[in-house]
Amino acid sequence: MYAMTGKLTTQTGKRNELIDILKRAANLVGQLPACRLYIVSEDIANENHVWIFEMWDDKEAHDSSLKDERVRALISEAMPLMDGAPDGVELRVAGGHGIGN
Repeated sequence: MYAMTGKLTTQTGKRNELIDILKRAANLVGQLPACRLYIVSEDIANENHVWIFEMWDDKEAHDSSLKDERVRALISEAMPLMDGAPDGVELRVAGGHGIGN
């Protein structure tokens, strides 16, 4: 399995707007069979940070989701709320609770 985690930094006062968009994205990609998990979290220590964790069957499935016009529209809606580029990493899932392996 393929996973990504990342920190998104919002402009001051825009975090809730970004979270709303990301929750819509979670609902959208959650309908894709290859998306196993999409979690949106608020950073407790920083009111401008939002953390995302995604888990997919493979990288190709994730990359394919980014070509969906509805996903692209949500990305376009989110970009003006951000203060800089996302900071994240790609991961290979080795195991754990709740992932079916």
